[in-house]
Amino acid sequence: MRVIDTHCDALLKLQMNKSGRRNNAELLNYKDSIQIETNLINLQKGNVMAQFFAIFIYPEVPSDQKWQHALEQIDVFHTEVLAKNPEMKHIKKWGDFANLKDGEIGAVLTLEGADAFGNDLMKLRHLYREGVLSIGLTWNNPNLCADGAEEPRGGGLTLFGKEVVKLNNENRVLTDVSHLSEKGFWDVMELAEYPFASHSNVRALCDHPRNLYDTQIKSMFENNGLIHVVYYPPFINGKEAATISDVISHIDHLCSLGGVKQIGFGSDFDGINFYTENLEDSSKYQNLINELLKRYSEDEVRGFAHQNFLGSKVFK
Repeated sequence: MRVIDTHCDALLKLQMNKSGRRNNAELLNYKDSIQIETNLINLQKGNVMAQFFAIFIYPEVPSDQKWQHALEQIDVFHTEVLAKNPEMKHIKKWGDFANLKDGEIGAVLTLEGADAFGNDLMKLRHLYREGVLSIGLTWNNPNLCADGAEEPRGGGLTLFGKEVVKLNNENRVLTDVSHLSEKGFWDVMELAEYPFASHSNVRALCDHPRNLYDTQIKSMFENNGLIHVVYYPPFINGKEAATISDVISHIDHLCSLGGVKQIGFGSDFDGINFYTENLEDSSKYQNLINELLKRYSEDEVRGFAHQNFLGSKVFK
């Protein structure tokens, strides 16, 4: 069954490898490097039809260097992911999904944290033109748009952050709440036409600030938002290991809150250091699909895998 995965950090790995090589160390090959969990071969084995690639800048990168880091990750997206792998097709607008042919895999650019563009809307418009289709206002830290999930202050959106959400609406770009503070989440829900959680789980099952409370989940579903479950054990059960059954428990809970048509997958591959057993990289996706088919109908599982996303409001 075909899969859409809405979050990975392969671009960060490729950028760090390319910029940090010393003594002629080998350049990572996106096609088949075992260090890249979402490499082309793994995507093909897992029957992934589209992979979202996050642009992510570490908080400790100096402010005057953040935009350059973003540009470097966009560059490796073009030079290492797309140019060297004709099977990977750049999805620059939502309608491009309909043009994918058999054997092609869609590649979508996203932004994880507005730190990259600071308070410069010209840079944000550049990202739109590059085909960035989902923007998370924060990572876990605060920035000029909002506070992140692990900022003790817990502030909401700034006036600038609200302006960014409105621009996302105008450009049919998803506003990703996965790393926002709780107050920031509620500010987004008041403004966003296309709310989205690219990689978040259920806080009632795992009390981590990266997960969503039931009230937040219900609000997402009421506002046509999508929630894509993540496979990082600390967000699943608070431990360093998890099982596919543990992942499915989060899907069960989301379904119990009315979200059977609004659930998807957001692995966080290439950005994690602990793994779900038998779901350690993109090649293992069908293990999850097969377990889901034991509990849900084929139509429901197809929804989780890709159809819920393709049928979402942003496509209409």
